[in-house]
Amino acid sequence: MTFSPILPLTLLAAALLAAEPAPVPIALHPDNPHYFLWRGKPTILITSGEHYGAVLNLDFDYAAYLRAVQADGLNHTRTFSGAYREIPSSFGITDNPLAPKPNRYACPCARSETPGYFDAGNRFDLTKWDPAYFTRLHDFMSQAQRCGVVVEFNLFCPMYNDELWRACPMNAANNVNGVGACGREEVYTLKHPDLLEAQIALTRKIVQELRDYDNLYYEICNEPYFGGVTLDWQHKIVDAIVAAQRDFPHKHLISMNIANGSRKVDNPHPAVSILNFHYCTPPDAVGVNYGLQRVIGENETGFRG
Repeated sequence: MTFSPILPLTLLAAALLAAEPAPVPIALHPDNPHYFLWRGKPTILITSGEHYGAVLNLDFDYAAYLRAVQADGLNHTRTFSGAYREIPSSFGITDNPLAPKPNRYACPCARSETPGYFDAGNRFDLTKWDPAYFTRLHDFMSQAQRCGVVVEFNLFCPMYNDELWRACPMNAANNVNGVGACGREEVYTLKHPDLLEAQIALTRKIVQELRDYDNLYYEICNEPYFGGVTLDWQHKIVDAIVAAQRDFPHKHLISMNIANGSRKVDNPHPAVSILNFHYCTPPDAVGVNYGLQRVIGENETGFRG
């Protein structure tokens, strides 16, 4: 590649960066798919970092958090997209990062000019994106990448109670699009095409934005065995990720959260490579699902103490 001698230095640097291929993201190990392959080495992911609101809570210092993860020799974190949020009283968690203070909530969707959001500020427009959110997301991912931390990016989470649904941007009371005029147990089903369309649009946007990070895999929905989440809906989101990545040189892995405790998985979606469980003690989920030739993980233990 040759460059004009008068090309400004900043443009030269940008051109060189653009010419570099994107790094290969974390993948299943080709010799033993119960392990990962990352940056050329067999890898397992270990962390103690359930700061799910690291991106969506503007008061959370994720730079300090990621440095602490790295300093402790850990290499993983789990982060929620911002499509779901909590409130200060949720689950009795003190200083819960998933429960931002009023006007400190970062959502992928942009605010409208219409007042009336749940706790402060204007309602959301589900057809528009918030550039500030994506700037923060890219900075979080870049800092995690430099710290050697793989991010499980959790797209959605069920509405465990009516208060959480009242706080959600997908609730018709909180957006200007009239989307989400339903009960909380119908949010993650195929019953409402306009709601599904908004969820798929968000999925595609996230996948497009994060296409070049090597320290990433997607999880469809946290604890989909609560709150009316259907398997058909989960498969629709998997299909949306697959379609969004179709022309990418490298694809990111996809995880499904299977159960609290253990469960045998029958006929898993072929694009799902990671089966995650919560509070699985003893870890018998490994034995009953080992033949599926996928990574099997436990990605929440917080309430176990």
